[in-house]
Amino acid sequence: MGRVSQAQAQENRKRIVETAARLFRERGVDGVSVADVMTEVGLTHGGFYKQFASKDALVAEAVEHAFNGMADRLSGLDRETFLNEYLSPEHRDNPGTGCPAAGFGGDLAREDGALPTYAQGVDLYARWLGDDLAAVCTLVGAMVLARATAGTEISDRILAAAKAALA
Repeated sequence: MGRVSQAQAQENRKRIVETAARLFRERGVDGVSVADVMTEVGLTHGGFYKQFASKDALVAEAVEHAFNGMADRLSGLDRETFLNEYLSPEHRDNPGTGCPAAGFGGDLAREDGALPTYAQGVDLYARWLGDDLAAVCTLVGAMVLARATAGTEISDRILAAAKAALA
C-alpha cells in the first residue's frame, strides 16, 4: 500500500481528532477505543500510531479541539443567547457536539494527560462569563445532571432551575 501525502496525513489527523472529540463526549473516554475512532473515520487501526503516540495523546488533542470549537462559538454570542442554548434540551441530548466541560469532566477527573488542557478550557469559560466560576459550576453541573436524568421530568426542571439562577 502506498504512502499518503503530507496534506492527506494532516487531513486524516484532523478527522481523527474531530471524531474522537465527539465520540469521547458521547460515550466517555473509556467507552471508546482507538479502533472505534479509526473505524468511524474509515482508517485502519494501525494507522493511528503513525499519527499519535498513544490514546492519551489523542484525548489531550481532542479536549483541546473541543474547547477551541467552543471558544469559536462563544465569540459570536451574548450571555442570554448562550444561556438559552446551553441550558436547552437540544444541548442536553447532543453531548457529542456539546460542552466539553460537561462532556469530558467525569472522565478527566480520572485521567492525567489532558488535565492541563481541560483546566485551561474551564478557565476560558469562566473568563468569557466575566470570571464567574460559580456560573461555570452551575452550567456544567446542571448539564451533567440533566443528561444523567434525561427522559425524566426532573431533567427539564434542572435546566430551568439553572437558567433561572443565572438570569
